[in-house]
Amino acid sequence: MSRRITLLGATGSIGTSTADVIERAGDRFEVNAITAHSNAAKLAETARRLRARRAIVADEAHLKTLRDALFGSGIAAAAGASAIEEAASEPVDIVLSAIVGAAGLKPTAAAIRAGSDIALANKECLICAGTAFMALAREHGVQVLPVDSEHNALYQLLDRRDPADIRTYTLTASGGPFRSWPAERLAEATPQQAVAHPTWSMGAKISVDSATLMNKGLELIEAHHLFGLDPDALDVLVHPQSVVHALITFRDGSIHAELGAADMRRAIGYCLHWPERVREPVATLDLAAVAQLTFERADMERFPALRLAMEALRHQSGASTVLNAANEIAVEAFLKGGVGFTEIPKIVEIALTAAESEGLLVEPASVEEALELDAIARRIARADLKRRSAAA
Repeated sequence: MSRRITLLGATGSIGTSTADVIERAGDRFEVNAITAHSNAAKLAETARRLRARRAIVADEAHLKTLRDALFGSGIAAAAGASAIEEAASEPVDIVLSAIVGAAGLKPTAAAIRAGSDIALANKECLICAGTAFMALAREHGVQVLPVDSEHNALYQLLDRRDPADIRTYTLTASGGPFRSWPAERLAEATPQQAVAHPTWSMGAKISVDSATLMNKGLELIEAHHLFGLDPDALDVLVHPQSVVHALITFRDGSIHAELGAADMRRAIGYCLHWPERVREPVATLDLAAVAQLTFERADMERFPALRLAMEALRHQSGASTVLNAANEIAVEAFLKGGVGFTEIPKIVEIALTAAESEGLLVEPASVEEALELDAIARRIARADLKRRSAAA
């Protein structure tokens, strides 16, 4: 019997890999709906390949392009954020949430309220509204399966384990393209250099987050909410080969690790077929060919974004919501050439300080409250950018 699936964010790197997994699975999946932000041509092509019931583009300006591209296919076309939320509200077996940014919060929450299990690739659901998001999932009896490679690795490592037996939980980081750069050179880093990730093929924003190590800090926050982990039990190791994705250290000193080829289809397939394990078109890891695995501590002097994320995790009370929102604004400005690479964490820190001084750091009790705090944090970060621009 086929599983019904909705794919939120079908044209990004995760969405593209997911479409490949679905297509290769033959008749194991029935695609209810797929969505994209503005790439109507690719959305239509993917909808035809997956024989989706409907396709929705967030930017209403691209609706005509989508309709024209789907003409004669029998696939319904729609546009707008409300249409995406409506599609997510239709009960299916699993919704893969791969919309980038805070825009993914409302439709993913709508999917949970509909009782659909979630394969989660959207970070903001946990970083902006982690407490409320996981409470909502528990309320509706929904399974949240992490797509991100490190969290997927932890999910597998923790299967049927007694948390009392585990001392620490470690996520690995590739270190990004600037891992070996001296501090004085980082100020000169360009957007083109920052998005050239040494291991993974990702979107520009996530690639920059990997370069600043903010991405790994955000993943610690996600792990805390996903698995209910004590912040002090979470750790990071820089591992340039990206072969080991996560490790757990037991109280007796034993360490178990999850290893695998750097291909997101492995984690995606795990989530979509869960609790089964199905062979995916992914190369089997050849440890002899890898030959060497190295690990090092993250340098939080050169990469203060990781330090800020860890502090936000320990502070909680909405700090991670502010951190994430300010970071999105700062990264966007960097990609447009408006600020330098080393200014990204400075903008984030100023937003966190301002939010605390204004008494805004209160843990959001709902997705709606999280989005309100997110909007305020963005305004704070944009005001800081204006000051920087005026002073330049």
